[in-house]
Amino acid sequence: MTMPGDDTDQQSPHTDLLGSEFVSFDSATSEATMRFVVKKAMTTWRGGVQGGLVAGYLDDVMGYAYVAATNGAQAPLNLELSMSLLKLIPEGPIIGKGRVVKSGKRVIFLEGELLAEDGTVLARATSTAIPTARPTASETGMPG
Repeated sequence: MTMPGDDTDQQSPHTDLLGSEFVSFDSATSEATMRFVVKKAMTTWRGGVQGGLVAGYLDDVMGYAYVAATNGAQAPLNLELSMSLLKLIPEGPIIGKGRVVKSGKRVIFLEGELLAEDGTVLARATSTAIPTARPTASETGMPG
């Protein structure tokens, strides 16, 4: 499934790195669901995703929730992101859930979590962001 306002040529360059796949968006709850395939290159010698990279997965799913909520017209620009790492995130598939908690003209509050396929919560995050116009293909230099 593609993201509202997206097509394959307009996906962000980081999509391949994170192994991101947009699954669905529930407009009633403003919740996006994504699947990620964690690559071995994202893990540390402990066997879990490096902490800064965990933030990337959480940022991705929270951002997609807002993009979907605005039907592709806007994207969040993070001011602050806070996360809690609850368990090691291993190589392989994980699920991301991102929600728009509150959206205003000047500030957006987002939350997200990463889950194992069995539903175990692996990490949680909140973000405070500002709403911005979603960049066009000509602004990003990407094919459009």
